[in-house]
Amino acid sequence: MTVLKKLFAVAVLMLPMVAGAEEIGQVSTVFKFVGPNDRIVVEAFDDPKVEGVTCYLSRAKTGGVKGGLGLAEDRAEASIACRQVGPINFKGELKDGDEVFKERTSLVFKTMQVVRFLDKKRNTLVYLVYSDRMIEGSPQNAVTAIPILPWAQ
Repeated sequence: MTVLKKLFAVAVLMLPMVAGAEEIGQVSTVFKFVGPNDRIVVEAFDDPKVEGVTCYLSRAKTGGVKGGLGLAEDRAEASIACRQVGPINFKGELKDGDEVFKERTSLVFKTMQVVRFLDKKRNTLVYLVYSDRMIEGSPQNAVTAIPILPWAQ
């Protein structure tokens, strides 16, 4: 494999890994003279293994010159709300801690992740959002739960 092919493969691996996130809206929080403003972004994504569940994630995005170029590190705080939006159907076996969403929040070392747990005793899906770094993660997190109920037709 040539050096150019290896560099291309590494570059592809470093691209943001967004599992079908769709921006719903955003609000500006800090005005920046140069580059985009700091803002809070609201995104929606569907659980890839659970049909009928959509999660809404709000998180801070850093603006300015670094933010505009994709070089800034976004804050670790996030909020999540997942809702049943149709009949719930499982697409395969669910494992506790399955990653359902992941996005880079810095150029290389930091990601924001959403993982799913199944609380069998209470027949509930539980979603956890948190941020981690290659060296040190953040204890800041948010959780939401959806009871698995029949969907009224």
